[in-house]
Amino acid sequence: MSIHVLTGHGAPAVGDTGEHLPTKRPRTYPSDTSDAEWQILAPLVPVGGTQPGRGGRPVTYPRRDVVDAIRYVTRTGCQWDALPVDFPPAPLVKHYFTTWTRDGTLNRLHNTLREQVRQVEGRNREPSAALVDSQTVRGAETVPRTSRGYDAGKRANGRKRHVVTDTCGWLLAVLVTGAHVQDRDAGHLLMWIIRTVFPTIRLVWADGGYAGKLVDYAATMLGITVQIVAKLAGQVGFVVLPHRWCVERTFSWINRCRRTVRDYERLPAHHAAMVYWAMIIVMGRRLARHQAAGRVIPQPARAP
Repeated sequence: MSIHVLTGHGAPAVGDTGEHLPTKRPRTYPSDTSDAEWQILAPLVPVGGTQPGRGGRPVTYPRRDVVDAIRYVTRTGCQWDALPVDFPPAPLVKHYFTTWTRDGTLNRLHNTLREQVRQVEGRNREPSAALVDSQTVRGAETVPRTSRGYDAGKRANGRKRHVVTDTCGWLLAVLVTGAHVQDRDAGHLLMWIIRTVFPTIRLVWADGGYAGKLVDYAATMLGITVQIVAKLAGQVGFVVLPHRWCVERTFSWINRCRRTVRDYERLPAHHAAMVYWAMIIVMGRRLARHQAAGRVIPQPARAP
């Protein structure tokens, strides 16, 4: 079985916004960054290019165009080699998608935006409560047998993404497994992640799939209270349940991007990355709206 986890905290900015190669490409697609969004994202995107003492090739394509190309694939669900010609070459775009996922750039970008959104909306940078849930997605033929499974309850063959969110719906962690992995089994790892990465969290809401030994394990071993929000007696169809609606809304945010509706990725790490990019689109636009309304966006500290 192959799994992958994305989680963590924000990080210092990687460079000065003015160091990025300026772009001349017109913003024509709904997934493109606005000037306000890029002003927020730019300090968190590596500038690259030649560096004193380290060398490196000069930057040919603006990083903003690369980010827009990745967002285009995430939003539309197109194949990498089907990128429109006004974007940088597809192999280069996929290279940065893979590199930023592997070296932690994507993790830092997502987590810093999450902390900025929480602060600008009047909350503490670190959450004190969380929600857990899972969603099964069908896997395409590109998903290898070693990282997929069959979810008998949903009658779907593919992968399952287990998420932890704060009470606003912002992602704290993503765990990608085969669809056959039960919620309560993945829940043990999720609880350990919550306790290790977010020690301020003491209360977690979950659905009935996490009931049983997981509740006792979280309480006795980790000091986390897990409250089960069960379905209403006689419930038929969808009903908004207390607390759980927040994580359900997160799934709807993620599913706005077509690349996440079905799993096309060979590696679980890349599916988790697509989920993060979907949330980066949501958070970047939320911060841009706050900035337009005159609210001050907390700026990440500069790296030494």
